[in-house]
Amino acid sequence: MSATKTLEAVARDRVGKGAARAVRRQGQIPAVIYGGNQAPQAIAVDLIRTRTLIYAGGFKTTLFDITVGGKKTRAIPRDFQLDPVTGVPLHVDFLRVVSGQTVTVDVPVHFLNEENAPGIKQKGGTLNVALHTLSLDVAPDQIPDAVEIDLTGRDIGDVIHVSDVKIPAGTYTGEATDTIANILPPTVLGAEVEAEEAAIAEAQSAEAAEEKAEEAEEAEGDKPADSEA
Repeated sequence: MSATKTLEAVARDRVGKGAARAVRRQGQIPAVIYGGNQAPQAIAVDLIRTRTLIYAGGFKTTLFDITVGGKKTRAIPRDFQLDPVTGVPLHVDFLRVVSGQTVTVDVPVHFLNEENAPGIKQKGGTLNVALHTLSLDVAPDQIPDAVEIDLTGRDIGDVIHVSDVKIPAGTYTGEATDTIANILPPTVLGAEVEAEEAAIAEAQSAEAAEEKAEEAEEAEGDKPADSEA
């Protein structure tokens, strides 16, 4: 399970685009804490700290103790916006966490022991991943870091469904029959491409030789005839 992290914040007394731009000029990011049957609270968090947390991965499955004016609020990120050009965080939404509630989060899927899967290691198959994350309804303090899937013994043609996997905590929000991944046979596309490229090269070579022969014939025909003695 992910450890709860701390985050310092300051209250914002103004909201809106102009106020948000002023916050960003000060090296902070506008944010809001909502939910828990309480009024939304506008806050600002440090840009560098928040950017580091976002790009470290797992940000939206991490529980935070946010300190504002000496008061701690436990919350989990629900959404964030990034500048489409620079990638700099522009805004973060946090959801208050209250006792007894669950949250829906997308937990990453990690595949283990690929080297022990004969369909991949010995037979050259490919792991085709259909679901890179699983959406779980889970208590905030039980959010797993990942759902791990052991590929040991997996062969070509094997299909891994949600029902085949142990969910560390919470409940999957989809269907048990949903496909997470399967192992495909080795593709012959590479050989086909090589053969096609070789045929094209051969045709181009033959065409070049034909053009060269025609040029030689034309040059021979342009020579002046020998005069009689």
